[in-house]
Amino acid sequence: MVNVFSLDARTEFFDLVCGGMSILAAARRVGATHGTGRNWWAQSGHMMTVDMGPVGGLSDPAPTAEGPEGRALNLAERGMIQMGLRSGLSYARIGELIGRDRSVVWREAKRNTGADGVYYASVAHTKAHQARRRPKALKLVGDEALCRLIGVWMDDGWSPKLISAMLAFYFPDDQTMQVSHETIYQALYVQSRGSLRADLAEKLSLKRKQRVPHAADRHKNSPYKEAFKISERPAEVQDRAVPGHWEGDLIIGCDGTAIGTLVERSTRFTILLHLPGDHTADTVAAAMIREMGKLPDHLRRSITWDRGTELAAYARIQTALDTTLYFCDPHSPWQRGTNENTNRLLRFWLEKGSDLSVHTPEDLRQVAAKLNRRPRPTLNLETPANRLNQLLHAA
Repeated sequence: MVNVFSLDARTEFFDLVCGGMSILAAARRVGATHGTGRNWWAQSGHMMTVDMGPVGGLSDPAPTAEGPEGRALNLAERGMIQMGLRSGLSYARIGELIGRDRSVVWREAKRNTGADGVYYASVAHTKAHQARRRPKALKLVGDEALCRLIGVWMDDGWSPKLISAMLAFYFPDDQTMQVSHETIYQALYVQSRGSLRADLAEKLSLKRKQRVPHAADRHKNSPYKEAFKISERPAEVQDRAVPGHWEGDLIIGCDGTAIGTLVERSTRFTILLHLPGDHTADTVAAAMIREMGKLPDHLRRSITWDRGTELAAYARIQTALDTTLYFCDPHSPWQRGTNENTNRLLRFWLEKGSDLSVHTPEDLRQVAAKLNRRPRPTLNLETPANRLNQLLHAA
């Protein structure tokens, strides 16, 4: 008679082995044979044990005590993931329960689901513990040939990312001659991370003496942490079906001079903001409230802007105009495509590198009027001014 073991029995077996018990003892505890236990263990991810014989156990079991909270998942969180997956919950729902992003749950399940198609929290936790404790050899330490080749290319102005790509191209079958661009950067900026020449950091295009912190660190004090993201905009903004949704940005000239631009997505109607003296958050907010306050309520439903500091007073703008401000992802100007295209057209009058402070409010009204009277192929050769007038009359 063949014994059919429940999922709970197998889970108990893995919990016992990951806690330091031998495979034989854990198998007997759940009523299975030693051979069955060995097969279960092989399917779990092939973690190393001291001895696969009767008394063999894990060489380095994970500690049961939880450390302080951090980026790494702890055993309790992995237990919640195990329970959620077996209950049929979505990655997003499990993420909500443990306070993590859905992508964290997806990667954890993808990485640690065994050959039997089941996720075991204790196995995943032990594998993560062993991976953290297992030191990895530094790729560029002592590899003179690879370091010399990287140095030659960097002397010719090649970036670490280009070097990484070309190593993979020239040596597709030789992993010893391939290295990531991140490893090259670490060898340049961190002592004992490689054997590259000390002067090679000066060959980088930006010639920094040290690396700039990651974006997560640079933006931890961002004024936009609580702001609405562009992904939260309603669908009516994306398909331009409803008027009153605007995109904005600054056009920058020489010596820090600037002009604000606002473009309505459905009509392409443009408003220019006069920013005399500076483009601080207070100055931009005052100009935007002044100009957009002239519009009827239904034509200022939302505004989408970049994450520049000039809009740090966005809460004040939202309150004064009774609108909603959405912010693009960092370094993603294409998410304001309508505004970007309009700014390109405006450069005919507001040239790059010119002193934009010479333009008076009247000058800017004339420039905006010329652009708004210009026929647009995207509007079937109608003008933005005509389209906006139609909306005003309909209202």
